[in-house]
Amino acid sequence: MALTVLILGMVFLLIVAPIWLGAHYFTRFRAARGLTREDARTLGEIWESARRMEGRIDTLERLLDSELPGWRGGVAR
Repeated sequence: MALTVLILGMVFLLIVAPIWLGAHYFTRFRAARGLTREDARTLGEIWESARRMEGRIDTLERLLDSELPGWRGGVAR
């Protein structure tokens, strides 16, 4: 009886456990590989916000160029 348990334990450790662990982590890797819909939506919102911010910065720089020439050099006249 003890020999049977020992043999079954060895079979489990040498054959079943590695396959089980490999399948488990392979499944986790595949699930984490792509963006979720929520992640993609959030990324799109961030991208759009960055584009709006870039437009605002361009407008602000044009206004400063016309009102304070030389502001980019750190010296306002």
